Amino acid sequence: MLGYGYERLSSELGRLNKIYPFVQVATIGKSVMGREIYALRIGYGARCIHVNAGMHANEWITTPLLMQFIEETACAYARGTALRGSNIRRLLADNTLWVVPMVNPDGVELVLQGLTPEHPFYEQLLEWNGGSADVIHWKANIRGVDLNDQFPAHWEEEKARREHDRPGPRDYGGEAPLSEPEAAALAAFTSSQSFDFVIALHTQGREIYWNYRDYEPAESECMADRLALASGYEAVKLTGSDAGYKDWFIEQFRRPGFTVEVGFGVNPLPIETFSKLYDELAPILLTAMEI
Repeated sequence: MLGYGYERLSSELGRLNKIYPFVQVATIGKSVMGREIYALRIGYGARCIHVNAGMHANEWITTPLLMQFIEETACAYARGTALRGSNIRRLLADNTLWVVPMVNPDGVELVLQGLTPEHPFYEQLLEWNGGSADVIHWKANIRGVDLNDQFPAHWEEEKARREHDRPGPRDYGGEAPLSEPEAAALAAFTSSQSFDFVIALHTQGREIYWNYRDYEPAESECMADRLALASGYEAVKLTGSDAGYKDWFIEQFRRPGFTVEVGFGVNPLPIETFSKLYDELAPILLTAMEI
């Protein structure tokens, strides 16, 4: 696995659905460049959980990590076996899990394929990237907007706080909340469901953020402590940050929301660390279904 891009994801989704027909595949919207933003559903329980990944382009490794978890969960369900000591058939009877594995397909493709003169946005991207064609550290979508600064949770304050007032590799929140189709699709999908809690996967830091301006319910801190205990990560009460997906979810719905910063190092984390990262993440996701 040298890189896990949009074509690989599309292929894996088709294969998964063929092998495990109980894994539902849906489309919640399209990216700037017209790529599908996929969602998967597994389980039929009353409690509904959402996990998303691949929001930041250079954090693309979160996508195969999440897909690995879905495949192992589906396999355990089909065979009636345990997964890392957890009874999957019981968990999927209690929970419905909706995942969006790649929120930012255009950005992920940019990081993995590189910037070439054939790219439709070549001139703009080159300018936004300070004249450099090295896009390995690009976080934003293809229009240079950081999707995790796009949500209507004190967006104006986050915009004022950021030093970036134009499109670029990171930290530019756009001209208005939800101006980008990827963020708008995720917000609309979230609003159309009734998620009991959500988890947004990012890299890196081995931390779990669980609060937002005291809008979070009382159980959020205890839940974060459980997730941290399962993984060895640190549950962190974060301040001075707005406009993120979990911020918006907490404020909008007054339900628990978490950002999990997987692994430690410099983004993009090397693919050689995949197994270690998965060993850290899988217990978090299993614990989330058991809480």
